[in-house]
Amino acid sequence: MTHLSEPMRLGIDTGGTFTDFVLLAPGLGRVHKVASTPENPLQAILTGLKEICPGGLSGVEIVHGTTVGTNAFLTRQGARVVLVTTRGFEDVLFIGRQTRRELFSLTPSRPTEVLPRERVVGVTERLRADGSVLLPLASEETTRVCREVAALRPEAVAVSLLHSYANPENEIRLGEALATLGVPVSLSSRILPEIREFERTSATVLNAYLSPVISRYLEAFSRELSEVPLFIQQSNGGFLSSRAAADFGLGTVLSGPAGGVAGAFRLGQDLGETQLLTFDMGGTSTDVALVAGETPFTSEYVLDGYPLGLPVLDIHTVGAGGGSIAWRDRGGALRVGPHSAGADPGPVCYGRGTQVTVTDAQVVLGRLLPTGFLGGRLPLFPEAAHQAMHRLAAAFGVKPEKLALAIIEVVNQHMAKALAQVSLKRGHDPRQFTLVCYGGAGGLHVCELARELGIKRILLPTEAGVLSALGLARSGLRRSFSRTLLWHGPRLTWTKLKEACHQLKGEALKELSAEGLDPQTIWVTLKLQMRYRGQSYTLGIPWSRDFLREFHRCHLKLYGHAFPDREVEVVILRLHCMAPEVAGPLPPFVPALPGAAPALPSHTWVYLPGGPARLPVYYRPELTPGSRITGPALLAEDFATTLIFPGFTGEVAPSGHLFLLDHGGGTKN
Repeated sequence: MTHLSEPMRLGIDTGGTFTDFVLLAPGLGRVHKVASTPENPLQAILTGLKEICPGGLSGVEIVHGTTVGTNAFLTRQGARVVLVTTRGFEDVLFIGRQTRRELFSLTPSRPTEVLPRERVVGVTERLRADGSVLLPLASEETTRVCREVAALRPEAVAVSLLHSYANPENEIRLGEALATLGVPVSLSSRILPEIREFERTSATVLNAYLSPVISRYLEAFSRELSEVPLFIQQSNGGFLSSRAAADFGLGTVLSGPAGGVAGAFRLGQDLGETQLLTFDMGGTSTDVALVAGETPFTSEYVLDGYPLGLPVLDIHTVGAGGGSIAWRDRGGALRVGPHSAGADPGPVCYGRGTQVTVTDAQVVLGRLLPTGFLGGRLPLFPEAAHQAMHRLAAAFGVKPEKLALAIIEVVNQHMAKALAQVSLKRGHDPRQFTLVCYGGAGGLHVCELARELGIKRILLPTEAGVLSALGLARSGLRRSFSRTLLWHGPRLTWTKLKEACHQLKGEALKELSAEGLDPQTIWVTLKLQMRYRGQSYTLGIPWSRDFLREFHRCHLKLYGHAFPDREVEVVILRLHCMAPEVAGPLPPFVPALPGAAPALPSHTWVYLPGGPARLPVYYRPELTPGSRITGPALLAEDFATTLIFPGFTGEVAPSGHLFLLDHGGGTKN
């Protein structure tokens, strides 16, 4: 493994519409963006690599954020999995928590299953909750289980036995026997050694379901680029070696979005901004997160009904992007998304699509200039967008511009609700935060979203269109370890917690040393998952001697009440290990395919909610530190466009980033 401080690091973020590249090199970096190839994501990557590194990849290491695992899960195209579990608990995965996502629906639906009940094998063995053996695992039982599993023709096997977090011996024995079948085996005691049978079983099954898909993708990547060190971004904001990621597909589910939040957090650190709301709008979806002094984590992330269980960056995603399709439902109402035109065929204005998208609405409103995108490499076809909007507007009986404004209003409401979900609904006042806008499509919506939430300050990074890839390039290796404690009463003391921490830290550093890392370079943080005894769910509390007081304070902030006299229980000790990230000031960036500045008009007509207005047009690369902009105005750049609404003023910071301030009284235009 190469060291993180070595010369060149290339971040690659594969999205549903575009694939982004950021090359960090001494003195001068490069940025690039190409259309994604959803049927074969590697094709877009190879195309982009030839353009951003025409001289070859010698001395370059790649950190890759991939959607391969996520897409395999959402489309249910993962591996053929067999689940092995303690006899009598074969239905845990299917019963779940017995919660209903649509409480008042007369026709509730369940998520599509990743494996049928017929591919679950029960094994006769039983542990008590403390890990002691109640019913031993006999050798003939192991032989029977292997025979039954083999008959089901698995591509991967998941093993999740009762209370294996307390004693993994039976799982290890079964895993060794099942490995003779020649397929990957995922053990819950390694994937998620924590209490809660449903969450642990779900995480183990998902890992078995996704790992073969990730492994095949990485094998294809290695065949094409065999000499290039490759790391895969995890959902926790750090990366793994490609070899480790092949066995841990579950950790890649939020791979790309995690790079964006990590990049925004690092940007905030560089600028001394600690209170951030991140807003990443791409072509297919929008990802938002709240950063209050540290990267936000959650262990309760649920993807389409299946809990991941792992500590991941707390990112909320909605199906609202530039490619989101506008449509008329059976009741005659306007809907936008969640389906997207993606990269193929893409929005109508890209020249191949047929269904009206959010991007097409922006073109009809004059907010995207016909000079094209990607530095002119992706031309726009405004007439095609106008014709498609005319057809859809006729179905609603309105003018095209009115429908286009309505499309923007609908998608803005989706995104505003997402931002409220991670702020207001969790006890945070969004007015106290800076809204960080990145992703190719966000700049056209950010001012309206800020007004909707009363946010007065917006940060537009210099490389906003590829910030997720920049976050990947700056990230470091990260691993998480955990131990279930279930301590309360006299057993719960600071001394005993420190002993448990010391033991877990020793085990973690030993494992990382075996992978070639220097323990002296590892940065360790700890958290306690705590609850009032008798509660079901837990709160993550920072590691400190005042952990009890901090738990009561956090409970009061989140739920509006606390019970200082009730007994508290520490359920899980979590330890996060992270290697150093890329440090030092960032180099200036240039496009991988530089060209002449586009021939932009000095002014253009744009439809705003109050009607058409003639706006000045600025080209962002020509702005220098100290430059000021007063809205309304249109700000164009190679990978993004920003619509600055009336009442906003902007100033370019010495770092090149643009800050917008709202002086319009916080009301929508």
